[in-house]
Amino acid sequence: MAELPFPVTRVATCLLDWYGRAGRELPWRNTRDPYPIWLAEVMLQQTTVATVIGYYQRFLESFPRVEQLAVAPLEAVIDLWAGLGYYARARNLHAAAKMLVEEFGGQFPRTVEELQRLPGVGRSTAGAIAALAFEQRAAILDGNVRRIFCRLFALQQPPRSTAAEKQLWRWAEALTPQQDIHNYTQAIMDLGATVCLPRKPRCEECPIASLCQARNLGLEQQLPLKQQSKPPATRREAALLLENRGRYLVRRRPASGLLGGLWEFPTVCLTADEDAASKLRWLMRDFSVSGEPRQLGSITHIYSHFRLQLELYQLSVADLPQVAEVENNWCALESLSQLALHGAHKKALLELPDSGE
Repeated sequence: MAELPFPVTRVATCLLDWYGRAGRELPWRNTRDPYPIWLAEVMLQQTTVATVIGYYQRFLESFPRVEQLAVAPLEAVIDLWAGLGYYARARNLHAAAKMLVEEFGGQFPRTVEELQRLPGVGRSTAGAIAALAFEQRAAILDGNVRRIFCRLFALQQPPRSTAAEKQLWRWAEALTPQQDIHNYTQAIMDLGATVCLPRKPRCEECPIASLCQARNLGLEQQLPLKQQSKPPATRREAALLLENRGRYLVRRRPASGLLGGLWEFPTVCLTADEDAASKLRWLMRDFSVSGEPRQLGSITHIYSHFRLQLELYQLSVADLPQVAEVENNWCALESLSQLALHGAHKKALLELPDSGE
């Protein structure tokens, strides 16, 4: 690795001094128990601290030990996760808990290599657990740290490119100190979350501003470089909102796959120009109901890799159809708002007429 533009220990020294004065108080700090640390790190993937805190506390209340998480039904885990997004994390969390109990006797492995065997634990998450729980000298490279290093070293490459990825990990490993690993790891996370922000970085508050090559070059607003991305594909679906005396039929999605384990209204996929009415008739046949569904409107919801265009149709039925092939439930409006519906179908609730009408 090329020579650094400052002494290798300088970053850690400045960060640790700043952290002692400005470190955040968070519910998963001040512990060396790897279970809550792991839980927090998984929840914080792609999600902000403000969003995570409530979920983290409720999750620990329900599953205070990894053994309890391991034996819980996956559906219970998914329901508790509802609204946090990126639901593969919940499925991986459950699978990892089972693995920890069955293969590791309920004990967390202490090395980055072994931690990466757990479902949903990549190199950076493994490094965070090893550093925070076991004081191992392990580097991290989450989104915040990636941004810090792009600015600190004025990296003028897209940060997710192969070459940039290798270089960023080399810097992360070089700057991780030999001791006080726990506090250094917390400090660099805090710096990215509170000071070295994606837009309008607070350079005047930054403890390493004097070392920052981007600031010296006047590039702190331009870096990291934007990654070129394709516009998301559009998917089209139609949802059938079957209503009986103010209650609506919902069903749980299969546990595996996209949005696995969440609830939704019965739904069919449509091609770009396919008529929804003909496709809905097949769905109505499955439920042994007849009638002319009334279109309520359509909504758009953005997921991480695609845009969903969801057309909504309501059909009131006098008798409850027999639906036993998947997990189904008839819910009143007030219950639907508390159910673990996925994002697009939560929006659909706003289109429903009041059940008292």
